[in-house]
Amino acid sequence: NMIIIVKLSEQKHTMSSSNQLTNADCDQCELFRDILQQGGSAVDAAIAALLCTSVINPQSSGIGGGAIFTVMDSSGNVKIINSRETVPANVTYTVLDSNSKPCSNTRGNKWIGVPGEIRGYEAAHKLYGKLPWATLFQPTIKLAREGIKIPEVQAVLHFSLFSLFVCPFRKLFSDKKGNLLKIGGTVKFEKLADTLEIIANNGADSFYSGKIAEDLVHDVQQAGGILTLQDLAMYKVNVTDAWTVPLGEYQMYIPPPPAGGAVLSLVLNILKEYQMNSAPESSDEKTRFYHLYAEAFKFANRLKKHIRNPNFVSENVSITQCFKERAYINHDYNIPLNPTDSQTDDDPSRSPVSGGTTHVSVLAEDGSAVSVTSSINNVFGSKIYSSQTGVILNDQLDDFCGRVNNISPGERPPSSFSPSVLKSKSKTLVIGASGGDFIMTAMASTLINHLWFKKSLKEAIDDPVIFVDPEDKVIFEPKWDKVKHLEYFYGQKPHFTQYFLLWLYPGCLLNMNQRPSIYFSFTLVHI
Repeated sequence: NMIIIVKLSEQKHTMSSSNQLTNADCDQCELFRDILQQGGSAVDAAIAALLCTSVINPQSSGIGGGAIFTVMDSSGNVKIINSRETVPANVTYTVLDSNSKPCSNTRGNKWIGVPGEIRGYEAAHKLYGKLPWATLFQPTIKLAREGIKIPEVQAVLHFSLFSLFVCPFRKLFSDKKGNLLKIGGTVKFEKLADTLEIIANNGADSFYSGKIAEDLVHDVQQAGGILTLQDLAMYKVNVTDAWTVPLGEYQMYIPPPPAGGAVLSLVLNILKEYQMNSAPESSDEKTRFYHLYAEAFKFANRLKKHIRNPNFVSENVSITQCFKERAYINHDYNIPLNPTDSQTDDDPSRSPVSGGTTHVSVLAEDGSAVSVTSSINNVFGSKIYSSQTGVILNDQLDDFCGRVNNISPGERPPSSFSPSVLKSKSKTLVIGASGGDFIMTAMASTLINHLWFKKSLKEAIDDPVIFVDPEDKVIFEPKWDKVKHLEYFYGQKPHFTQYFLLWLYPGCLLNMNQRPSIYFSFTLVHI
């Protein structure tokens, strides 16, 4: 699901007394407000909410995946905790050749990365937790044992997916006669509850060694995967300082590469130099704004393949540095405005394919904040289910597809994850999204509408979203009016309008004909 979560509040000396938690997927968030009310930290509440989501929406995230936390403490210091999956040691395949058939079409067992979710929780809790570790797990363990009612969206996914996959995975969502559960049927996650209980009582190490690890590796290898006990034992979380990007009165704190914050900041830096302090009103203003918006994403998309883990790719150091520099105006680039270059597409079939990702935002009464995005990548990840542990495995290595020709053991894949915290002298804004490559477009649209065009948060989130695919085709959210399509991008008749394109850094300029291989799909849900 693509869901934008935004929480805005005055700083602690003017805040209301209530804490704030927004979970993209869990309708039972009152359980996790209880965590805050019990004296828990923002991180405590975020971990509890993510655990809940692994049961409420197992197609989106879980302990078989990974996450990125952006955490601001009560003093305003910000850290990034990257617990995304890593490449297993025994990776030997060479199907990442960008000239070959799209590798995302291959079976998911080869794309399972080493899960980092639990290590991420452990690192975050050690740095910022207040309540006992086990307390954060108890609500979800209870929920998993009692079961949940299957909502409509899951019922549709079950019928469309599970007829294709092996028995253990289908059995989880079937009744005693083997029939798939329908809407309103109760599904229980008893094996997962057992696993969570062991982790709650014995700590994160019990997931990465011992019986849970042995059972998990056995099930993955039985399904054709390459995960080993050594992979689990060697997994490390990466804790770093956040990148800081000035954005008007705010400082925006984002995760560095291989996360997507750099690309988001590029787009915002390109557009902010055009002095857009109010929403476009006239046809000419709308044409100019939306065209610049689309073009900014075209160029940002072409840089995505350069977003790699800098610890593994030395030649990308200069590109990484480019993203940290201030944007500047390059007068050599003109942005053409004509129908042959900016095609439109409002085919609804291009839109809602749900992804396996969720996002949680928390703002605590003491001014601390958490923005965390968690994922198993595609819907139900790799479609590999560990029947002994109740864990659904990710297929996160698929994120390398179309970007690189080789990968290294221990490397984290590039990501669109952009969990962000923005802070001014009087306000804190916590924002993030799920939805794969639509994450950055949705976040940019919301930030522009709220911070620059002065729309309320609800209006900013409700504003229809546009995308630009790798072939420069502009894709509209179905709510867009077809008349607006023509008016905003073409005017009354085709013509060329010259604009100066803002670029980041001379060394970052790419060949105008370069195109990345990226597939877009989204569903937008308003909170």
